[in-house]
Amino acid sequence: MEHQQKSPPRVTRFDGLDFAPRFAFPQMCKVVEVAGLADRSALAGGFARFTAAEIPWQLRYDELILVLEGEFTVETAEGRLSAGPRDTIWLPAGTKVTYIAENALVFYSLQPASWASEEAAL
Repeated sequence: MEHQQKSPPRVTRFDGLDFAPRFAFPQMCKVVEVAGLADRSALAGGFARFTAAEIPWQLRYDELILVLEGEFTVETAEGRLSAGPRDTIWLPAGTKVTYIAENALVFYSLQPASWASEEAAL
């Protein structure tokens, strides 16, 4: 396998980001990735805005969520995890969740960044 060099270090300015609808509920979540497969990295990360959201999902990756604005709740089989600004939520791969928020901005980091392409290969 040919080794490809990762992207060089950089700064991404929040004011220049272009959020796009995500999930099957585009009115509830808009996302922008700031690092990931395009950087040839196993780690992905970005920002997500949730508005009047209640989004069911099953994680196919490990995820760490940092709440920047608002209140963000993740419902799991083990219970509800609620977090406010500067709080984090850790979620292991395989967890069934419902993301819940009236109005929240979060930063997420997940691994592997290739989860969607790995899923498509199955």
